[in-house]
Amino acid sequence: MIPIRDSQPSYVTPLVTIALIVVNVSVFLFEVSLDPFSLNHFIAVYGATPDRLALFSVVTSMFLHGGWMHLIGNMWFLWVFGDNIEAVLGRGKYLLFFLACGVAAALTHVYLNPLSRAPMVGASGAIAGVMGAYMVKFPRASITTLIPIFVFFTTIEVPAYLMLLYWFAIQLFGGWGSIAQSHLSPGGGTAWFAHVGGFIAGALLILALRPHPLRDRRGVSWR
Repeated sequence: MIPIRDSQPSYVTPLVTIALIVVNVSVFLFEVSLDPFSLNHFIAVYGATPDRLALFSVVTSMFLHGGWMHLIGNMWFLWVFGDNIEAVLGRGKYLLFFLACGVAAALTHVYLNPLSRAPMVGASGAIAGVMGAYMVKFPRASITTLIPIFVFFTTIEVPAYLMLLYWFAIQLFGGWGSIAQSHLSPGGGTAWFAHVGGFIAGALLILALRPHPLRDRRGVSWR
């Protein structure tokens, strides 16, 4: 399922969300400008590699991506869900929230894969936190979702809580499968448990931060 848009109005211009997208795209354009040797070195230095973790890489890794589809998918999910969380938290708190979810996601991955030599990159752990927060704050919002049916596509309206719980379940089962596979091959792959850790962190943080309700242009509150 691919989310296209949500029904929850935010009534603010999501400047931080836009800035995060611009930074991620800019870093990726720098990545693709590098020759293969320089790119591998860049990823090795700034990606989060569990068996020789540098603390700064826990943050820098969330602004690197492994390919165009990786980047586009992450930025699209951030655009769909990020504006509402930015609206209820405020810009400064939202930026700290995003970074905290990314750190929680990276540390979850490192804790469960301490001997991995594959650098972890991508904003998906932080974005998973945004999605966890969205499920807590706006469970009854409708998500217009693109569904493939054989060679055709259609859209349906799905409650936010149902779609996000479905997404979370996929990450959880994918993570369990990756544990078994990691004993056979030490290579890279999807950091499933980073998504799980980020999602849980976002759901818990949004409760702890006590966000204010959304207000439309008339001053009417939305919860």
